[in-house]
Amino acid sequence: MSARPGTTEAPWVRRTLIGVALLFMLLFLVLPLAAVFAEALRQGLQAYLAGLAEPEAWSAIRLTLLTALIAVPLNLVFGVAAAWCIAKFEFRGKAFLTTLIDLPFSISPVVAGLMYVLVFGANGWLGPWLAAHDIKIIFAVPGIVLATVFVTFPFIARELIPLMQAQGSDEEQAAVVLGASGWQTFRHVTLPNIKWGLLYGVILCNARAMGEFGAVSVVSGHIRGQTNTIPLHVEILYNEYQSVAAFAAASLLALLALVTLVIKTLAEWKSEQEARAAAALPPERPTAAGGSVPVAAAHT
Repeated sequence: MSARPGTTEAPWVRRTLIGVALLFMLLFLVLPLAAVFAEALRQGLQAYLAGLAEPEAWSAIRLTLLTALIAVPLNLVFGVAAAWCIAKFEFRGKAFLTTLIDLPFSISPVVAGLMYVLVFGANGWLGPWLAAHDIKIIFAVPGIVLATVFVTFPFIARELIPLMQAQGSDEEQAAVVLGASGWQTFRHVTLPNIKWGLLYGVILCNARAMGEFGAVSVVSGHIRGQTNTIPLHVEILYNEYQSVAAFAAASLLALLALVTLVIKTLAEWKSEQEARAAAALPPERPTAAGGSVPVAAAHT
């Protein structure tokens, strides 16, 4: 019996839709990305490297990396804990906690930055106390980190919650029955099952942390060489008509986006390969292909 087509549309309709989608991606994704690198290299490689070698550019790069190195691990711990709590347990206030996790998605990053200014600013709720103890948060690195953590903390949790809910809690309950502790259950059962989703969430969180503009712009103060991240540095250079240096710095963020896309694709491919391998196994050995340790190993 011949295979039936998945859709009933005429071939010209399918080709038209595919052509429109490819044209859209070319006009709104590929061409702007290519324009960034073309403008950055417009005056040659030497001018490109000179734009990145400026002290203010290096300061922005260091601050961006420092912010990501602090914000991503914090969100990693929170995201795993929140996802495990929501997906594996039933408790009063569960729906409210889930709503709070989505809060940064519904609030403008600029508003998020203003919230921190109202709390920690010089005229904010805690401003006088912080000034009396010589603690500076707004217009300093701590404020940038706090704003970045706020706008990025849903990414890991939101990536893990549906994954862990789909997996259920049968394996964790079996591990507990066999005498495994909470840490052993997480390390030998939960973590191997969520490792690719966790990696995907970390990648998205890191990309957003390095590219955040709105919230960081409000709390940074735009102090050159001190509180400017790469996006803020790009804005300042562009406003000063230093287009080559601005696009050179912007190309770093574009490279980050490309690397993020590659790692995301590899993580999804690896996850699909393991899922297919696990589906091909006999029912009594469901964890062998996923790389996780059998529940009995929790005793060792």
